[in-house]
Amino acid sequence: MIGVQRGGELILQKILPDLKNTVATGSIDASFYRDDFSSRGLKIKNKPSKIDTEINDKHIILIDDVFSTGRTVRAAMNEIFDYGRPAKITLAVLVDRNEQELPIAPHICIEKISLNKNQHLELGLDEDEKFIFQLKESNV
Repeated sequence: MIGVQRGGELILQKILPDLKNTVATGSIDASFYRDDFSSRGLKIKNKPSKIDTEINDKHIILIDDVFSTGRTVRAAMNEIFDYGRPAKITLAVLVDRNEQELPIAPHICIEKISLNKNQHLELGLDEDEKFIFQLKESNV
């Protein structure tokens, strides 16, 4: 299982104890692989990607918090291929925003929603350590 930084990594950290640490994990910072990097830039300081297990011919579950256009997932897959060639990649997300721009879609999705272009969701934890999304607005 590989978590896309930062939301997917947070989800992975929360579910890992339930898996009894029986699966290999890693994290991906897809920032530099995005096709809109020059206009978007680095918004936050992520940790370097870390995949410490062999991924050739393995089934990878790629985890992210919000699926929007597909660009982050495409970028994450490009970086995964720098580590090897998995047999299969399954995409699991909490929320699908229904804004797909690329021929990429989640295999597993908890909720589908529609938001305005100037709105985005930010994943966090509440006082009980449960997932919570905050709706944020920007001047786009």
